[in-house]
Amino acid sequence: MGPHPAVAAIRLAVRRVLHDVLTEHHTRAEHTGDRPDRNGRPQATTPERPDPLVLVACSGGADSMALASALAFESRKLAVRAGGITVDHGLQDGSDLRATEVAGRMAALGLGPVEAVTVTVGREGGPEAAARDARYAALDAAAERHGAAAVLLGHTRDDQAETVLLGLARGSGIRSLSGMAAVSGAAGRYRRPFLELDRQTVRKACVAQELAVWDDPHNADPAYTRSRLRHEGLPALEKALGKGVVEALARTARLSRDDADALDSWAADAEAAVRDEAGRLECAKLFGLPPAVRRRVLRRAVIAEGAPAGSLFARHIEEVDRLITGWRGQGAINLPGRVEARRQGGRLVIRQG
Repeated sequence: MGPHPAVAAIRLAVRRVLHDVLTEHHTRAEHTGDRPDRNGRPQATTPERPDPLVLVACSGGADSMALASALAFESRKLAVRAGGITVDHGLQDGSDLRATEVAGRMAALGLGPVEAVTVTVGREGGPEAAARDARYAALDAAAERHGAAAVLLGHTRDDQAETVLLGLARGSGIRSLSGMAAVSGAAGRYRRPFLELDRQTVRKACVAQELAVWDDPHNADPAYTRSRLRHEGLPALEKALGKGVVEALARTARLSRDDADALDSWAADAEAAVRDEAGRLECAKLFGLPPAVRRRVLRRAVIAEGAPAGSLFARHIEEVDRLITGWRGQGAINLPGRVEARRQGGRLVIRQG
């Protein structure tokens, strides 16, 4: 008798991602002269040429514990080393003990290396954004420290739907509506195997495997925007519009991502054409671009001068865009990261102030 359907689903999702990681690992080996054998597998593992390491980011919740269990199971059948990282944000009493317990659970699954990392959460961008920034910084550092080829994240289709709705509420544009990518981060470090699975399937997999999970009380705290959306907003939408809202929002994310990727590519190609010989942006040429492309060119230019991408919102770019489309002699626009943009002699000058 095979595994529970939910368990089979999470394992299949992880298996597909691990195959992608291995394919990329083999491709890099070929390019560096470390050719695979006649069966397409890497040559025998040596200390200089280890199997790729894949880490799971695990909070101890149902989504990430299901992911950890699937990674542990599938890695035993493939040429992959599997480990885990849990991040203690220090925002709740006893969080250090919980992090130690989660690390122990991952080790009991057979994962290694396993590490519990403590971070200090700042205040910039609000509590949710600050915690997310601290978490990803810790995961990046852990991946570098251990030489990991990938870090798996347990975001589900429900998380994707919430992300799309949050982007819609903020009026952040099509890139925000595209939600979370299945592959993201430097060199495709972060992988999200569960984006096509709903939260209920993942929880059923935990029950079927008798996995102990921890429900973060912050996930039910109405003080947090995502929590209110999860427990009030989405249920209200499903009551008004019927079932299938989550699936429709996830589909919107996929379609929006395709469009956003195409526009980003167009903007990257257009940027060189709107600069003069000295590399300065020419306002007349910028004006001739479609608005969606022009604003992407402006965003790229502002980030290149030091504005943090996570703090740069649509309203900032709209203000810079008015220097091109609504020029009335206005002064410099102040942007995050102490960057300023001003129109000068028919050129758009962007620099740190």
